[in-house]
Amino acid sequence: MEYTTLGSTGMQVSRICLGCMSFGSSDWREWVLDDEESKAIIDRALDLGINFFDTANMYSRGESERVLGEALEGHREESVVATKGFFQMREDDPNSGGLSRKAIEQELAASRERLGMDTIDLYQIHRLDPDTPIETTLRALDDAVRRGHARYVGASSMWAHEFADALHTSESLGLERFQTMQNHYNLTYREEEREMLPLCDKEDIGVVPWSPMARGYLTRPHEEIDATTRGETEEHMYEHPYREGGGREINERVAEVADDKGASMAQIALAWLLHKEWVDAPIVGTTSVDHLEDAVEALEIDLSESEMEYLEEPYEPVPVSGHQ
Repeated sequence: MEYTTLGSTGMQVSRICLGCMSFGSSDWREWVLDDEESKAIIDRALDLGINFFDTANMYSRGESERVLGEALEGHREESVVATKGFFQMREDDPNSGGLSRKAIEQELAASRERLGMDTIDLYQIHRLDPDTPIETTLRALDDAVRRGHARYVGASSMWAHEFADALHTSESLGLERFQTMQNHYNLTYREEEREMLPLCDKEDIGVVPWSPMARGYLTRPHEEIDATTRGETEEHMYEHPYREGGGREINERVAEVADDKGASMAQIALAWLLHKEWVDAPIVGTTSVDHLEDAVEALEIDLSESEMEYLEEPYEPVPVSGHQ
């Protein structure tokens, strides 16, 4: 395993972050793993040297946090655990979502309890709340750090001007600033390269991209996607423009490079991200130990400059996707 410093936090994290959206309860989404299978993957991740885990309160309605917390029993000190809050957790409680002080304080408390942790290493806003002033949100997050309920705070997909405003507000008011950006970034969705990633580079923000393999679109030839359980049942796979803007040709080129190198398509897609200097640790979600081991092996794949250019060349601008 390779490790890197996460932004300016000083924390050392594995170059692969294990995403825990697929752990918890199949009652939430059909492809999600239940306890035993989930814990087997987390155990193997620890064996492989992965120390960075990302979950959220909304994943399996809290069950993902519970499963992760139980699986990390005895390993919490050496692990870096990140979770998120924003989306409404209970239909009959509108204050169980959003980024008001009330929502942040009660949902962070619930996440800490499910994870079995007094202090969350990285607490992230899952999206920006248009109904709450950023100053209110930042003051609540600053208090969470001062109380020892979170060590660092991070943000997720938003417009670059919104993120710049949040960073400026923190600086001007002397509040804890966002240390990380969890944004949407992969070979078939590169709109973040225009503004957000240069901003993160300038401000020394840790970048932990979600959907590094385009929700499976970059893991197999495009004509085979619908044959998977997730492809058949997951409507969210089709809400992003992966098939637009040269996506189909990129898919084909990933398959070609993978064949040339004796690697899987997923490994090539991940290796491309790992070659990007502004990326700290892609968030890799998986439902099998084999796929996790493949992801870790992507660290050993070297892509030449010409191969990087070949993979990128078909890309064309697509609509911004993944914000609110």
